[in-house]
Amino acid sequence: MGNQPTTMDSLAGVKLAKADGSLVEAEKALAGKELIAYYFSGHWCPPCRRFTPMLKTFYQEASALGVEIVFVSSDQSEEAMADYMKESHGDWFAVPYGEKTAEELSKKYDIAGIPSLVVVKLDGTVVTKEGDEDVADKTPADAVKAWKA
Repeated sequence: MGNQPTTMDSLAGVKLAKADGSLVEAEKALAGKELIAYYFSGHWCPPCRRFTPMLKTFYQEASALGVEIVFVSSDQSEEAMADYMKESHGDWFAVPYGEKTAEELSKKYDIAGIPSLVVVKLDGTVVTKEGDEDVADKTPADAVKAWKA
């Protein structure tokens, strides 16, 4: 780990992207947040396209409750990823296309299918790997409360 702050786990030193292409250091992007929800998804995946608008609505409330979403793309090209983000995503962050971090996260959290929403603490401790079910079944306040419990 060297002298990287352990609080950041997988994203230490990584720059995260917004839909407009701007990059922000993960440390800044996640300042003041308690939970990270890694959203493993892809534009080509119909269940993902159905879930993303739900997550966008969820995020509008959850982001004020200390949750930041980080999109980890399974898209086949940078263009597809950018289109998907502009089209239907909330104003959250993404691991830039082609970054090895994306592959590392998929392996680390053992992602077998998408959409998948893995909720972790800033230090990488897994809260739930079924975050997508919580988003579908609970109000943002109830889901976040359960995640923080």
